[in-house]
Amino acid sequence: MIKHSLLAALLLVAPMAAHAKDATPAADPARLKADVEKLVSFGTRHTLSSSTDPKRGIGAARNWGAAEFGRISKACGGCLTVERIADRFDGPRAPEGVIVENVLAIQKGSGDPAHVIIIAGHIDSRVSDVMNFTADAPGANDDASGTALVIEAARLLSRQKHRATIVYALLSGEEQGLWGGRLLARHAKEKNWPVAAMLNNDIVGGIKGTDGAIVDNRVRVFSEGIRASEDLAAQLARRGIGGEDDGPSRALAKAAIRAGEQSPAIGLEVLAVRRPDRFRRGGDHLPSLELGYPAIRFTVGIEDYDHQHQDLRTDNGRKYGDTVDEMDFAYLARVTALNVVLASDLAAAPPAPASVSIDGAVSSNTTVKWSPVKDAAAYRIHWRRSDTLGWTDSKQVAGDTAPELLLPGVVIDDHFFGVSALAADGSESIVTFGGLPPAS
Repeated sequence: MIKHSLLAALLLVAPMAAHAKDATPAADPARLKADVEKLVSFGTRHTLSSSTDPKRGIGAARNWGAAEFGRISKACGGCLTVERIADRFDGPRAPEGVIVENVLAIQKGSGDPAHVIIIAGHIDSRVSDVMNFTADAPGANDDASGTALVIEAARLLSRQKHRATIVYALLSGEEQGLWGGRLLARHAKEKNWPVAAMLNNDIVGGIKGTDGAIVDNRVRVFSEGIRASEDLAAQLARRGIGGEDDGPSRALAKAAIRAGEQSPAIGLEVLAVRRPDRFRRGGDHLPSLELGYPAIRFTVGIEDYDHQHQDLRTDNGRKYGDTVDEMDFAYLARVTALNVVLASDLAAAPPAPASVSIDGAVSSNTTVKWSPVKDAAAYRIHWRRSDTLGWTDSKQVAGDTAPELLLPGVVIDDHFFGVSALAADGSESIVTFGGLPPAS
C-alpha cells in the first residue's frame, strides 16, 4: 500500500494520472476561490431570501450548487446522483415558516452501498441581524468556504470508485436553527443509511484571528464524548467503564488526527477539541449526533469575529463583514485535502465492528471479542493505559480468524480497549470501544 504521507503529497502537487485511490489530484486554491466568489455574487444566501430569483438569494445559490454537482457527475460518467430534499420549518428565526432545501450528490459505493460517508457544509449566510434577509450577506468564510470544500471534494473523490457511498451535502437553514442538518440527519434515518462518518465543514477558510494572530498550521475538530443519542442508562454504563472519551464521534476525531499525522505534507495539526462544538455554539453535525451518527466539525484554527455574522461596514477605521479578501485559499485547500484523505480512507475501509466486549476481571489477562464485519481483511485490536487518551498499542489479526484475542499480561483494570476493521490495502475504520453493550 502507498503510505498516507505519499497520498498527502499527491494532494498538494499537480494532478497526475489516475492510479487507484492514492492518485487523488490536488485541491485547487484558485478553483476554491472562484467557487467562493461565485457564492458571494448571489448577494445574500439567507434562508429567508428569494428561492426563485435567478440571480440573487438562496434559491439561485442552491441551483448553482446543483448544477456544479451535475457537471462533476458528467465528468465522471454519471457517477453522482443529484437530489434535492426539502421540508418546511418554523421557529423564532422563521416565525412564518420557510421551506428548507438541501442539495445532495450521492456517489454510490462499489462495495456495501449502505456504508455511508457524508461531507457537508452549509450554503446559507447572514449578517448581524439574523432576521435581515435583504442586506448583502457575502458569507465568504461562513460558510461559502465549507460549500466550496464540499464541491471540491466531490470533484476529487468522484474520479475514483470507493467501497462506501459518499454523500456530498450543501445544507440550508443552519443560521436559522440547524434545520438543514436536521433535515439531512432525518433523511439518513428514513433511508436507513448506516452513517460511518459525518464530516461537517463550517468556517474553514481563514487563518487570522480577531486580534490579528495568524494560525495557518492547525485545524480544529470538534467531537462529543458522552453521546447525545444515549439514554441515561447507556450514559451511566459508559461512565462505569470509563468510556467518556471513546464514543463513535470521538473515535472519528481520532481518525482525523491519524489522517493528519499520516499525511504530513498537508501541513495541518488536527486540534481535537473535546466538546461537541465551540463553547455554547452549534453546527449542522449536532442533529446527526442526536440520531446516533458519528459526526465531527472542522473549523479554522482561530476565528475572526469581526468577519462573521457582521453587517458590511467600517467603524472607526475597523472593517467588518465576511468577505473574500479576509480568506486564505491555500489554507482552505489544505483543509479540503485533509477531508479527502480522511473520507477516502474511511470509504475504502469496512464498517467498524458493531460491538466489542472485554473480559478479564480479577485476572492478569484480557480477552477482547468483537462482532465480525463482512469483507474485513483484518482487524486491529487497540489498547492503551487508562491514564492516556490516544491508542498506544495494537495487534493485527487476519479477518478469517475467530473474532477474539487474548492479551496476556494486559490487566483489564488498567487499560482501555477497542477494535477497528481493515481493508486489504490497510484502510482502517474508526475504532469501536470495548466494554459497552451493543447500541439498540
